[in-house]
Amino acid sequence: MKILVKFFARYREALGVDELALEGDFASVDAVRRLLLLREGMEVLAEQNLMCARNEDLCSLSEPLADGDEVAFFPTVTGG
Repeated sequence: MKILVKFFARYREALGVDELALEGDFASVDAVRRLLLLREGMEVLAEQNLMCARNEDLCSLSEPLADGDEVAFFPTVTGG
């Protein structure tokens, strides 16, 4: 399965990359996150307040994935 992973806001800045293309067997958004956490420099994705989306719809980490899906990770948004 092919997945496109996008990073936004502070995560994009911390990781120095806008997006990554991944191939593998990913049952959920969390499976993608856990794989990325194995890479050096991806520790920001371990934050408790991490938000995620699948195909531009907010979702939980347990959201199932299908081939061709787009996953996005971004920090929580606060107003003021």
